[in-house]
Amino acid sequence: MPERRRRVLTALRLRARTQRRFRRGAYLLPSMLTMANMFCGYACVVFSMRGEFTTAALFIGIAIVLDLLDGRIARLTGTSSPFGLEFDSLADVISFGIAPAILSFRWGLEPLGRSGWAAGFLFVSCAAMRLARFNIQSPGADKRFFVGLPSPAAASVPASTVFMLAQPEFFPNGITDARQALPVLAMVIVPGLLMVSTIRFRSFKTLDLGSRRSYRNLIVFAALLVALVMHPQAVLAIMSYTYLLAGLIAFAISRVRRRPPSASQTPESTRLARESGASK
Repeated sequence: MPERRRRVLTALRLRARTQRRFRRGAYLLPSMLTMANMFCGYACVVFSMRGEFTTAALFIGIAIVLDLLDGRIARLTGTSSPFGLEFDSLADVISFGIAPAILSFRWGLEPLGRSGWAAGFLFVSCAAMRLARFNIQSPGADKRFFVGLPSPAAASVPASTVFMLAQPEFFPNGITDARQALPVLAMVIVPGLLMVSTIRFRSFKTLDLGSRRSYRNLIVFAALLVALVMHPQAVLAIMSYTYLLAGLIAFAISRVRRRPPSASQTPESTRLARESGASK
C-alpha cells in the first residue's frame, strides 16, 4: 500500500511539473512572436536604407501577421499580462511606426526634403499616440470596433503601396522627382491622422470561427489565398485601401443619419403649414 501511494504521489508531481512547464511555454510564446514582430520592423529599416524596398515592405507584412497571431494566442491561452501588453506596444511602435515612416521616406519622400521627413515623423508620432491611447482605453469598450485606424492597418497602406510600385516597371529605385513625390505625402499623412482620430474601424477580434457557418469564412479565405498567389501586389494594396475607405464611408453614413432635420422639416413647422393651408 505505501508503495502504491508513493507511485501515485510521484505521478502527481510529474504531472504538476509538466503543467507548470507548459504554462511557462504558453506565456513565452506570445512574447516570442512579439520579438519576431519587432525584428521584422528592424529588418524593414535596414533594407530600406539599403534601397531594397520590396523586401523592406514585405517585412512589414510579416510583422502584421505576427502581431495578429501574438494577440490571438495570448487571448486563447489566457496568458495576457501587463508585460506582454507593454512589450507589444513597444514592438508596434518600431514595426508600424518607425519602419513604414523610414520606408516611405527612402522610397518616395526624400525628394521633398524637410517636408518629407516631417511627414514621416508625423506618422511615427501618430502611431505612438494611437498605441498609448489603446493601452489606457476602458475595458468595457466595444470590442467590435477600433477607435481610430489601427497601427498595423495604417502601416499596411504605405507598405502595400511601396510593395506594388517598387516593381521594375514602376519605381524600383524610388521616386526622384518632387512633383511625383507629392501623392506620397497623402499616403503617409492620411493614415497617420486617422490613427489618432475618433473614427471607428471594424475589428475582427469577435469573428466566430467556431460557428456552424464558419465554412463560408474558409471559402473566403481560400479565395483570398488564390488571389494573393496570382496577384500579390495588387491584392494587398486593395485590401489595405479598402479597409481604410470602409471606415471612412461608415463614418460618413453615420453622420448623415445623425443629422438633425432642418427647420422646414420639423413636426411643428409641418403642423403650422397644414393649419395655414386649411384656413385658406
